[in-house]
Amino acid sequence: MILIVESGSTKTDWIALDNQGNEVFSTQTLGLNPQMLSNEILNERIKNNFDIYNNRENVRKIYFYSAGLGVKSTKERILKVFKSIFKNSDYDVKEDTYAAVYSVADKGVPAIINILGTGSNCSYFDGKEISQKVHSLGYVLMDYASGNYYGKYLIRAYYFNKMPKKLREEFTEKFDLSPNTIKENLYRKENPNTYLASFAKFIINNKSDSYFKDIIEKGLRRFIDYQIMQYDNYKSVDIHYVGSIAYHLKEEITKVGNEYGLKTSNSKFVKKPIEGLVNYHKNLLISD
Repeated sequence: MILIVESGSTKTDWIALDNQGNEVFSTQTLGLNPQMLSNEILNERIKNNFDIYNNRENVRKIYFYSAGLGVKSTKERILKVFKSIFKNSDYDVKEDTYAAVYSVADKGVPAIINILGTGSNCSYFDGKEISQKVHSLGYVLMDYASGNYYGKYLIRAYYFNKMPKKLREEFTEKFDLSPNTIKENLYRKENPNTYLASFAKFIINNKSDSYFKDIIEKGLRRFIDYQIMQYDNYKSVDIHYVGSIAYHLKEEITKVGNEYGLKTSNSKFVKKPIEGLVNYHKNLLISD
């Protein structure tokens, strides 16, 4: 049995395949970003899932794709957790950018692949290899046009009294915006980036409002300016998007992309890369 695991900071999708590529089970856990979580929490989130833990001894290979694997120490930490649970398995651990590329890129066709979910990043696929011009420094300094970027924008607008009155009232009704609650989630609890991203649904649900339309487009323009335009051929190659923010803002992304002359006609928008990943690994099993 092999396990294909795709993890963001919020959720993790797991699909088990037998040696013929047939699905054994699929399940979901909370996010397993090793950059944001302790080993204890990572262990707990895996072991508390019945399907995963009950089949742990049958797993022979784990393909794990996740945010937070940009440095050697985080890879070593998640491997340590896996080895303590799946003792009969081999492991292939890669950054989430690989999951995005494998799920949307066409073999041999150069493309720019963007992730817009809880966080954001941008990669170039030359048809064979994956590269990045910008090393991510995480949600505090980067992540333009991501869920946590828009969440931060909303909270600042609310506290600096820049949000229109009607939207401010609706925002207050839907979220606990007390200073203590916000500070507790940002500075004391796990996954502050996920907490910030939870506010982004308010923008998405109200994206037709002119106030939010401007905020959305501002974030997208910054993402293009600072990420996509790093590549000299950004106007001539296909460009694809993966993640919940990208999926729900398809029209807005296409509009702003056209303003920059991006090649949007062939763009793919995928909410969750796990389905494309499964097809990718099924093809590997068949070829083997």
